[in-house]
Amino acid sequence: MTDPIVAVVLAGGTGTRLYPASRSDRPKQFRSLGGDRSLLAETVDRAGFADEVYVLTRRDLAEGVREHAPSAAVLTEPDPKDTGPALAYAAHRVREQVGDCTLVCLPSDHHIEGDFAGTMTDAAAVAAETDSLVTVGVEPTRPETGYGYIKPGEEAESDSGRTYYPVETFTEKPDQGAAMRYRHHGYYWNAGMFAWTPDAFLREAADTELAPLVDALDAGDPDRGFDAVDPVSVDYAVMEATEDAALVPATFEWDDLGAWDAVARVADTDEDGNAVLGDALTLDAENTVVATDGHASVVGVSDLVVASYGDRTLVVPTDQAQRVREVVSELEEEDLF
Repeated sequence: MTDPIVAVVLAGGTGTRLYPASRSDRPKQFRSLGGDRSLLAETVDRAGFADEVYVLTRRDLAEGVREHAPSAAVLTEPDPKDTGPALAYAAHRVREQVGDCTLVCLPSDHHIEGDFAGTMTDAAAVAAETDSLVTVGVEPTRPETGYGYIKPGEEAESDSGRTYYPVETFTEKPDQGAAMRYRHHGYYWNAGMFAWTPDAFLREAADTELAPLVDALDAGDPDRGFDAVDPVSVDYAVMEATEDAALVPATFEWDDLGAWDAVARVADTDEDGNAVLGDALTLDAENTVVATDGHASVVGVSDLVVASYGDRTLVVPTDQAQRVREVVSELEEEDLF
């Protein structure tokens, strides 16, 4: 009998680059972004291949998670400190509650079409059979500078015949020239989806800056553990440090709905390339994203994002959508986010 697969959906962030649709009290995972259901609800449904599904979130979002994903168990981390501490906490808690299992770790803000269950089941099998930390790699479709890249090693095969590649290097967000080279030389995008056993992940995390957290979790004192570590992503803390990382290629279409330019890529568009989320009028506009919970009229513009939610409006060139981080940083300093 094989160990169960447990999906852990990460839903503790806010989604700052999708401001003003996302705010501190209205995170993007609760937004639909053009669909009928929230991103979180769609992710939990997508994880239906797993034997059990958990959603990991922060305490003040727990009730919202239960509303959007009533079928999932909810874990609340003591303090939101990015994906490194979050996934260590999830691995420890799920192991306590479920026992031996394989975790598949999924962000709640992805656009996916295709055989997601097949890829993630393969990733879980490779993780269980090789005792490695598996990342799902997406074949690049453009020289994207906003994603991390993974250089694969020589093709290998797990005991059950699944194809995987030992990871040679992780590279964070390259410049345009490097991104073009990486795409040409067979690198993959780092999509932030992982598979591992709790034992394997906690073993590797114990040799990193997350060691005080792992020790405190073993001692039954997660609050002390979170106090002892700084915010850090799982990529920086664990995946770039381990020598036991493997890559399983995705067999589905993928996009990270982290910023407004991604919405422009995946949303339905009119004959002029405009993507409209909500109630809006466009006149002589081209290649523009209009997103609103009221009504917006956009005239004579091109290549813009116009997002208006509540009492907040954002206007930014689509190719500068990543700069919304700067807006949020300014607003946070003034306690206005």
